[in-house]
Amino acid sequence: MIRIFRHYIPGSYLLLGLIETLVLIASIYSGVFIRLAGDVEGAQQAFSLFPTAVTFALVMISTMTAMGLYARHLREGLRGMVWRIAGAFCLGFLVMSIIFYLFPDLLLWRGAFGLSWLLGLAGVVLTRYLFLKLVDQAVLKRRILVLGSGHKAALINRLLRRRSDRRGFEIVVYVHFDGEPEGVKDCLTPHDRNLLEMVAQYEVDEIIVALDDRRNRFPMGEIVDCRMAGVEVIDLMTFFERQTCKLPLDLLQPSWLAYSDGFRFSAFRVYSKRVFDIGVSLLILILTWPLMLFAALAILLESRGRGGVFYRQERVGQNGKPFSLVKFRSMRPDAEKDGVAQWAQKNDSRITRVGRLIRRTRIDELPQVFNVFKGDMSFVGPRPERPVFVEKLGQNIPYFIQRHRVKPGITGWAQICYPYGASDKDAGEKLQYDLYYVKNYSLFLDLMILFQTAQVVIWGKGAR
Repeated sequence: MIRIFRHYIPGSYLLLGLIETLVLIASIYSGVFIRLAGDVEGAQQAFSLFPTAVTFALVMISTMTAMGLYARHLREGLRGMVWRIAGAFCLGFLVMSIIFYLFPDLLLWRGAFGLSWLLGLAGVVLTRYLFLKLVDQAVLKRRILVLGSGHKAALINRLLRRRSDRRGFEIVVYVHFDGEPEGVKDCLTPHDRNLLEMVAQYEVDEIIVALDDRRNRFPMGEIVDCRMAGVEVIDLMTFFERQTCKLPLDLLQPSWLAYSDGFRFSAFRVYSKRVFDIGVSLLILILTWPLMLFAALAILLESRGRGGVFYRQERVGQNGKPFSLVKFRSMRPDAEKDGVAQWAQKNDSRITRVGRLIRRTRIDELPQVFNVFKGDMSFVGPRPERPVFVEKLGQNIPYFIQRHRVKPGITGWAQICYPYGASDKDAGEKLQYDLYYVKNYSLFLDLMILFQTAQVVIWGKGAR
């Protein structure tokens, strides 16, 4: 894992992105030279292709990111990945056509660009095939020794069940201490010799401290020896934060929150985020106002003018301050006629036909850009909840109130990592991602979330 602006990114995916960038740049040069077919004078002029090649690579990498091809837990096989790549390249073709129209200096001949596009597509598919074959090879994984074999150590197997969840590391041994419960059955060895000897025997790269009780049996001297020998040592909570990009509530302790890095709210971060929010919201408004107008007309026609186009609802904002959130109305006017707040359920009968479409495509969320302009929301942040839910969830779920340390957002880390939540359990799961965002937020993470939100819209993930 590589940490960029406090956000963990798998090193294998960074390497994959770099290789695919080079493949895409090379495809432009290859397509042009194939198209010229021995034209020496044209070949000499083709050396000025670098701006076009870089633009092509950036556009395709961006569309591939938007299609979820760099999501850390993408669990689709090669067939599903090829479909996503094809969709990304089709979208990229449209974007490049617009760029060629706006910036004629970057324009390529039609045949040369067509060849480059096909070569880029083939090159990326081949790269992905090799990536899937090689990324799980043991030689590329970090070898991990887990200090402990009790309930905490067992959480590794319970929370990281899938092979894709374990990408990039391999647990080679669990060290069992006398008196500790055996929550783990495989790869056990007793603590009958010095840890440094075990590190050498198992060729360990990293030690995870996962003892249920550190008071009586924590081998501090041996840990220091391993650390001084160049072996990384981290606690279990930091390991899960790194591997899952969330803060598991089962392990979260006030002391860890107090002493861990993050939760920085400098004036520069606050103002730069505000500029980002205004810029992105203005761009979204410019691009989608025809869509918003069409949605408004469709709502009016379906309801025959009854019930209004917009729906306003009180939500909880930063530091618990309430505000009025605005959305396109997607439910019947009498959806909560009894006055009782309800979660939206799957196939909810209260949702209108137009409402079902605009909810699935997230068009109903677009008016919230006006909440961003007003300053009640950010474009990226935890989703705002209704006061009645916040009061209930705050009593039942530890640390739930801490998600209000930042402004709520139209989209967020929890929205792209977890499907729609309609229960207290779902709210607890999403809180783990929200706390990760509050701890580590930056403009870099906001940009990643912004790009990956596109796949949520395109694939209809979590819509109800």
